Amino acid sequence: MLRVNGERLWQSLMDMATIGATEKGGCNRQALTDEDGRGRALFIQWCKEAGCQVRVDQMGNIFVRRPGTDATAPAVITGSHLDTQPTGGRFDGVYGVLAGLEVIRSLNDQQIETRHSLEVVVWTNEEGVRFSPAMIGSGVWCGEFDLDYGWSRTDKQGVNIKQALAQQGYLGEHPCQPSSVKAAFELHIEQGPILEREQQQIGVVKGVQGMRWYDLTITGVPIHAGPTPMEQRQDPFMGLADIIRQLYQLAKSLAPLARVTFGDIKALPGSRNTVPEQLVLAIDLRHPDQARLTKMDAELRKISADVCQSYGLSADIHDEWNSPAVAFDEHCVEAVRAAVTEHGYSHLEMFSGAGHDSVYVSRVVPTSMIFIPCEKGISHNEAENITVEDAIAGCNVLLGAMLNSASRVDS
Repeated sequence: MLRVNGERLWQSLMDMATIGATEKGGCNRQALTDEDGRGRALFIQWCKEAGCQVRVDQMGNIFVRRPGTDATAPAVITGSHLDTQPTGGRFDGVYGVLAGLEVIRSLNDQQIETRHSLEVVVWTNEEGVRFSPAMIGSGVWCGEFDLDYGWSRTDKQGVNIKQALAQQGYLGEHPCQPSSVKAAFELHIEQGPILEREQQQIGVVKGVQGMRWYDLTITGVPIHAGPTPMEQRQDPFMGLADIIRQLYQLAKSLAPLARVTFGDIKALPGSRNTVPEQLVLAIDLRHPDQARLTKMDAELRKISADVCQSYGLSADIHDEWNSPAVAFDEHCVEAVRAAVTEHGYSHLEMFSGAGHDSVYVSRVVPTSMIFIPCEKGISHNEAENITVEDAIAGCNVLLGAMLNSASRVDS
């Protein structure tokens, strides 16, 4: 049974983790910073040493290719991202990239050829920290965004992505659009606690939750905190409490797969002794079933309107982002299942609760994902951690799925 070189995979992860290393053991390689540029350069160096061809597209997405025996056959691709959160971990994204490289290295070691070429991709700005929105590199590649939109995204200093690409030397000439691809696989840490809780080594990912982001603005009347009796106030916080309670109840009614999160809140004018005129609440709704997510959207609008009316307030909902639920390609999912079975790993069929580049890739290419557990489900955190054994297991599954899809050529 073909296996990867686990020691080499782990060492590559640790070597990459020194770039942008933080004091608490994490990484800070935000998109198209000098640290990200150094990480990209090291990856390309390793790929060239492995005999791969390298190309960079107009959004800075990096594609490294191990040619197959049939130059006309569509490629089988894998990959993820090298950029991190400001206080990110050592494995989010980078694990999927370096596992793809390890697949190529292991096939080289065994002198195994494939009919279809294999490619490893580094997608630009997956995290969406320095530039918004997230997953912009894969989004332009699949046609979700046009190139000018991708180039125009700016950071807090007013630097746009095109300028940052040029500064780092990654403003490529190749068109940012799909080439001929047979299948795509993305290996990733789960970023949640389910696999660890269920004591399963591999997640066979069937799809990705639909996600909707909103800014809910509740408007009342700003008045002095002292003289005005409670019953005479048009206080946005009074309505907010009811809205939050009812949305939590909604998620409970659609358990266990529904998610509701309130990630940010702003009070205006923001004075300690004044009832606020406005509250702006960031809301995140998620569900893997698109029909149920649509129901959650309708309920959010009804609850907000009804509650605000009862308190003499007004509600306005701004739709910030809408990512429909994704069902991955069954043939690709089956390739992952077959590899899991071949190695005898325990596994769980599941949906991803987080967005990934595979969301966009799946719109134009048959796609699936593979998860491994992360300690206590912690991610986007310097404490993010995985075991060597799980890292190797996930890479072995990736190798099996890709080799199955790429048609091994036996001598």
